[in-house]
Amino acid sequence: MAEYLKRAAKTPETETETARAVVTEMLAAIESGGEDAVRRYAEKLDRWTGEILVSREEMERRAAEVPEAVRRDIDFATDQVRRFALAQRKSTADFSVELLPGLTVGQKLVPVNAAGCYVPTGRYAHIASAYMSIATAKAAGVKTVVACSTPYKGKGIHPSVLYAMKAAGADIVMTLGGVQAIAAMAFGLFTGKPADIIVGPGNKFVAEAKRMLFGKVGIDVFAGPSEVAIIADESADPEIVATDLVGQAEHGHESPAWLMTTSHALAEAVMRRVPELIAELPATAREAAGAAWRDYGEVVLCASREEMAKISDGYACEHLEVHAKDLDWWLNRLTNYGSLFLGEETTVAFGDKTSGPNHILPTKLAARYSAGLSVHKFLKPLTWQRADREACKTLAPVTARISRLEGMEAHARTADARMKKYFVGHNFAMGDPVGS
Repeated sequence: MAEYLKRAAKTPETETETARAVVTEMLAAIESGGEDAVRRYAEKLDRWTGEILVSREEMERRAAEVPEAVRRDIDFATDQVRRFALAQRKSTADFSVELLPGLTVGQKLVPVNAAGCYVPTGRYAHIASAYMSIATAKAAGVKTVVACSTPYKGKGIHPSVLYAMKAAGADIVMTLGGVQAIAAMAFGLFTGKPADIIVGPGNKFVAEAKRMLFGKVGIDVFAGPSEVAIIADESADPEIVATDLVGQAEHGHESPAWLMTTSHALAEAVMRRVPELIAELPATAREAAGAAWRDYGEVVLCASREEMAKISDGYACEHLEVHAKDLDWWLNRLTNYGSLFLGEETTVAFGDKTSGPNHILPTKLAARYSAGLSVHKFLKPLTWQRADREACKTLAPVTARISRLEGMEAHARTADARMKKYFVGHNFAMGDPVGS
């Protein structure tokens, strides 16, 4: 039976209601007030009164301010993400198959026409989120990618974020943050190109805006605060485990960090070390990680690796690290996670920044039924079919009979009409017409 050596005092749902009320009001105001309402929110919330649309000349000028070494790093990371996304695209293909003589059906992968990519810049400048979302959309073949990010220190988009947007291939860039950015992309404000899908991480207000707009637009995932879980047995290094828990807890005050282990000694060592590591962080990260560990951190002592796997699948964590023996067993056994990091050498931070797989991942149990951002999110697997008259001879009678069993006479008559035209005088059983 699992024993909780540390329990979370809060859950990610604790702060949801406040965000919902704020976002409801803002979306209604922007839908009715349009661009003027967006500008008012930009001034009120971000103190931004400059141009919303970033010109190509401005992008080039600001990008030139980024040191060459930084540009090289961003280019490397962007290329990793792009190459992985292109490999994903190749893994799913158009196809056609003849199911019956004369009946050919198929699938055609068609990218959405316009995607909105949100790149947060609040507590941190999320440079990686720019290429994670934009490069993946472009690899999928999206024609128009609109990117938004918050003004940074009153000078427009953070220059490194702007360079990452440029390197990843953004077609349109807007200096907008928060709910007003999500709404502007959804409604096509300033661009005349309403997004078909909106992707990218953000705070609880951004996540709630995406959730509320879902249906009018597609979204990547129902997102919440970043999560990390680590599975560790007696072979794990408590210093590395503690470091990795803190490494994700710095995302924000509401970011859960969970440890599942079969080793009491490791659990105790990690619980001693985490507060020490947090205390050594810069002020911004120290405040965020301290609150996250205090309110959302958990340590679970388990009796076996099977119990660790079961509990981990119950958490369905966004980022899941495994510091344990027999990594292939874990790869084959675990089913619920946003992204899996196998072995001590594979930290979440690699996935967050440079390794290639996407870091925009499901949270708040959504990994039970969905995966993270990929080219597939931007592709519609559209089906098509084509039948000749011989195929009609097989399909029409069955269609008519089933339709009439359901009571759907008009459906049945579409089959009748074809049989009457193509096979004059036929005596196929079409079912008894539905009475009036």
